[in-house]
Amino acid sequence: MADLGPVRFLTVHCAATPEGRAVSAAEISRWDREKFGQVSYHWVIELNGKAVRTLGEHEKGAHVGKANTGNIGICYVGGVDASGKPKDTRTAAQKKQLATLIRTYQARYPGIVVRGHRDWPGVAKACPSFDVAAWIAAGMPS
Repeated sequence: MADLGPVRFLTVHCAATPEGRAVSAAEISRWDREKFGQVSYHWVIELNGKAVRTLGEHEKGAHVGKANTGNIGICYVGGVDASGKPKDTRTAAQKKQLATLIRTYQARYPGIVVRGHRDWPGVAKACPSFDVAAWIAAGMPS
């Protein structure tokens, strides 16, 4: 596995799974290995708010095209409605856990840039189905 390099970014993703569908971190990692040949995210937050580490702290993921060096990836289960349209489906427990992880990385890496997957240049998808910057500015409410 490639080395992550100095941490400068944290990117929030959704799994693009239907609202309320319980998908495990292990299943998401299996999908990623099949599609990308490796695990994509450092953390997956399951519906109950459980944060599962899926990559080691210094391992490079496969979650933002060519911008994975120095980039921590966090994915929450959900992100679309029953018809597959983008929707912020985060449970209160997922929001609380995501806020905890973001604050932890902000404390560990002062100046870290936190953004949603859709906020990266050239990304034409709704992931993570909510405005990360606005949520952080609002104090990361659950």
